[in-house]
Amino acid sequence: MKVYSKLIEGRSGEDTITDLREISPDIVFVFFSPEQAGSSVLKMLCESFKDIPVVGCSTAGEISDGGVSEGTLSVMAIHFENTPVRVAGQPIKNADECYEKARLLAQNLLSDDLSGVFVLAPGLNVNGSAIAKGLVSVLGSEVPVSGGLAGDKTNFSTTYTLLNGVVSENTLVAVGFYGPHIRIGTGSKGGWAPFGAVRRVTKSDGNILYELDDKPALDLYVQYLGDKAEQLPSSGLLYPFSILEDDQSETGLIRTILDVDYEKKSLTLAGDMPQGKFVRLMHADVDLLIEGAENAAQEAQLKDGDKKTRAAFLVSCVGRKIVMSDDVIEEVEAVQSFLGPETALSGFYSYGEICNSDITKTVELHNQTMTITVLFEVT
Repeated sequence: MKVYSKLIEGRSGEDTITDLREISPDIVFVFFSPEQAGSSVLKMLCESFKDIPVVGCSTAGEISDGGVSEGTLSVMAIHFENTPVRVAGQPIKNADECYEKARLLAQNLLSDDLSGVFVLAPGLNVNGSAIAKGLVSVLGSEVPVSGGLAGDKTNFSTTYTLLNGVVSENTLVAVGFYGPHIRIGTGSKGGWAPFGAVRRVTKSDGNILYELDDKPALDLYVQYLGDKAEQLPSSGLLYPFSILEDDQSETGLIRTILDVDYEKKSLTLAGDMPQGKFVRLMHADVDLLIEGAENAAQEAQLKDGDKKTRAAFLVSCVGRKIVMSDDVIEEVEAVQSFLGPETALSGFYSYGEICNSDITKTVELHNQTMTITVLFEVT
């Protein structure tokens, strides 16, 4: 296995393309700032690799070996010795279609030798929980699935995915890895601290939250945010919900706000908010967030991967980036330090993360986590 990762800044990517070709890649991943969606650099990358899959998405910040950046393209090319890859896509018009389109996507990738799936979804007008459930309904819980929802800085305006040279606002994209030689490790951890009262979800519909304790959800949320409520929905990234078990213990699932409806006094979340569940608000502690990133790396690291060339995809939530500000580099450095110099990094800040949960033992939509996917081959 050979891996080449590079951050492209500015308008020229010709040298990078030359370097990418040297490893004869089987697939190229590109995580790009939204303003790069129609750029000459991205078009040149896609044109240069018409014969292999090129996939990616827009971001709320790009992650590379050099840290965190904006306005750039983070590129990862991988050459596998013995691992076939296959890509597939499905258009999604709205959140109601997510479950069925994810099922169709999974069916396109399903095979007896499927070893894992990396998925990239639009960041808006989707239900990430439904995507996760649709994939599991076909693939089962044993196949590792990871990835995330595209970002758009903090604009919440337009996100993009990329599939074989085509940039789209509404395409669900996935990569399947096949055969016995690939090893895939995943990990997803948060690090947010709870605060405020525990409340019950008394009215919801999928990913739309209407009432908490029989009171309008938006009214209660605005009370907690105070002056920050004027910046909704972006300020909601700083105060996500934690979904609790019936005994009020943690499930490990966090939900971020994507939009608000002032007329209906509802909150639109990145994933399902099950009616009847208990929830509690969360706030950030920078040290805990960095520790969470390192814990995700520890969970994703596989013992038989020592000293092997590895590729690692880091998908971290835009809310973490906002909270940590200039210190956001520290969560990437923590992961980089743990995984070691043999591991090339690429990834993005997202509107939601998808990964197997070590608590629920199935694929879930996560919010406000650092989610890591480590790939390497064995003979």
